[in-house]
Amino acid sequence: MIGYTSLGTNDLARSAAFYDAFLAEFNAQRVFEGPDFIVWSAGENSSAFSIHIPFDGNKATIGNGTMIALAASSRDKVDKLYKKAISLGAANEGEPGQRHENGFYAAYFRDPDGNKLNVHFMG
Repeated sequence: MIGYTSLGTNDLARSAAFYDAFLAEFNAQRVFEGPDFIVWSAGENSSAFSIHIPFDGNKATIGNGTMIALAASSRDKVDKLYKKAISLGAANEGEPGQRHENGFYAAYFRDPDGNKLNVHFMG
């Protein structure tokens, strides 16, 4: 249902380095880019993820209550992705763990621009 998500950045090169390495764990690669944006995808039937310098020229800011959640294929993958994000400079917002009785296992972090992300597995 979601075609793509997009996050603002104030440092395209720094953000690109973070997401090139992090999104590679989903087998995603750059599929489109311009001087002020980059788009990654894991394939034709996959939604895309992008970063961009804001069109209006104002500073990119994080949204209070805004988060992008990325589905992982297992609990082990959640752990691996969380460790990868932290090693790339992400800030911890919640280490991997069981969050609800329904099998929701998740980890939370903020990218170098402060955007909140989650990786999770429903098991």
